[in-house]
Amino acid sequence: MKDLLNIQKKLLPDLLKVMRKRYEILHQIRLMQPVGRRSLTTTIHLTERVLRSEAEFLRAQGLIDVSTAGMTLTDEGSRVLQEMEQIIRELFGITELERKLSDLLGIKEVIVVTGDTDQSGWVKKEMGRAGARVLQQMAVDNQVVAVTGGSSVLAVAEMLTPTPSLKSTTFVPTRGGLDEAVELGANYIASLMAKNSGGKYRLLHVPDQLSPEAYETLMREPHIEKTLAYLRQARIVLHGIGDAKKMAIRRKSSPEVMKKLEQEEAVGEFFGYYVNKSGSIVHQIPIVGLQLEDLDQIEIRIAVAGGASKAEAIKAVCALSPVHVLITDEGAAEEILKSSNFIHVNGKDTENKYGDSR
Repeated sequence: MKDLLNIQKKLLPDLLKVMRKRYEILHQIRLMQPVGRRSLTTTIHLTERVLRSEAEFLRAQGLIDVSTAGMTLTDEGSRVLQEMEQIIRELFGITELERKLSDLLGIKEVIVVTGDTDQSGWVKKEMGRAGARVLQQMAVDNQVVAVTGGSSVLAVAEMLTPTPSLKSTTFVPTRGGLDEAVELGANYIASLMAKNSGGKYRLLHVPDQLSPEAYETLMREPHIEKTLAYLRQARIVLHGIGDAKKMAIRRKSSPEVMKKLEQEEAVGEFFGYYVNKSGSIVHQIPIVGLQLEDLDQIEIRIAVAGGASKAEAIKAVCALSPVHVLITDEGAAEEILKSSNFIHVNGKDTENKYGDSR
């Protein structure tokens, strides 16, 4: 198959361009259906005339239905799209991109979805679909899954579906909440994951930022202690990776903190830790929830983050605390690979969930 694809690349390059274009149309219809032509042209950057012609071809092949509500995939369209995915990944270098990123970051499993989250919000939904699939594949009975807040983890929650493998899972937020949209908070995401998968959940009703006195008091509160005990039993942690400056703004950080982060060249954030390009912690805020040292006891860590603008943040966080599975997009992956001086996990090999070491 690979030899045939290589021959096609050389002899029929235009055919491959058409194949990818039609794949992307089918792929976007699956994400947005039912969807009208105007919305689809905006998302995939085709003229309405070209899209009309392609849609008519796909309809004639029995791959899509067109109605007043918009375009939707037929059962045959869904089947063909699924069969095309692995071919497209090989053909356009996605599989190779995953391998290179895995080697560079020292991560056992890297999943790259097509597109760039910075360019299209629909790419994040595809990362969510990949994250949901990984959670379902790795689930065991009576496990605890700890989840952070953020739009990338929310996308995973939205893509979860009822599944026997997650029915006995308890979802727990890794921290309290930021003063922001409730749907981006870890509490909401944990409850949504439980609702969509058929599992259970516990909540952690505390602010994300606390004074030292309030922090010490809350850590002794019985309900908090019980939830933290659940957290420390977590088998899987699913977390996003934040841009340092954006996260500091979301936390309404003081001018002094903002200045410090700028001076220390902080690029990434997770679990309240701000890190620079080399993966060193430059600032930390006390939060009630999982701490960095707790992550060493977690069997499986899954990070979800995409967009070319997140490249430095992803590298920094992976250098500080390696993950077992990274789910990202082409935009971030290609931007990360442009840098050749990244030191793999601070120069150290790390144990992974498969029991071997890199």
